[in-house]
Amino acid sequence: MPLKADLDAIDWKILRELQKDGRITNVELSKRVGISAPPCLRRVRRLEESGIIKGYRALLNSPVLGFDVVAFCLVGLHHQSEAELRTFAERARNWPIVRRAWMVSGDSDFLLHCVATDLGAFQSFVIEELTSAPNVDTVRTALTIRQVKDEGLVAID
Repeated sequence: MPLKADLDAIDWKILRELQKDGRITNVELSKRVGISAPPCLRRVRRLEESGIIKGYRALLNSPVLGFDVVAFCLVGLHHQSEAELRTFAERARNWPIVRRAWMVSGDSDFLLHCVATDLGAFQSFVIEELTSAPNVDTVRTALTIRQVKDEGLVAID
C-alpha cells in the first residue's frame, strides 16, 4: 500500500520517538535518530506544518483522577442521511463523557469511547442523554474490565 506522505527513514524514526515521548528535547531526539539538532528541529517543524504531527497532549491517568469507568457505545441511528449523521456527530462532540468518537460501518453508525467517574455517571449518560437523543435507534454498551495494551495510535516499525 503506498504511503500518503513522503517520509524518509529519519522522519519515521522521529515519528516513532515522538510517539513514545512527546516531551523529548530536540537535542535528545536528534541523538536518538542520528542527526544533529538543527536539521532535526527543521524536520519536526515540517512534520507539524504538513499535518503529519497533529499536536501534543498529556496522557492522563484517569483512575488516579477519579475516572474509573471506561466504556464503549455502539450507536445505531434511525436514519443515516448526511444531515442526520452530521447532527449526531456534533452532539457526540459536545458530550464531555465522550472522549473519542468514530462514524463506523456495519450494524452501527457510531462508536463512542466514554470515560466516567463511576458506573452511575455512565448509566445516567446512556439513559438520559444517549438513548434519548433524537434519531437514536439502538445503543449497545461494553464496559471495559482491564486495559491490556496502550500504544501510540500508529504502529511504526
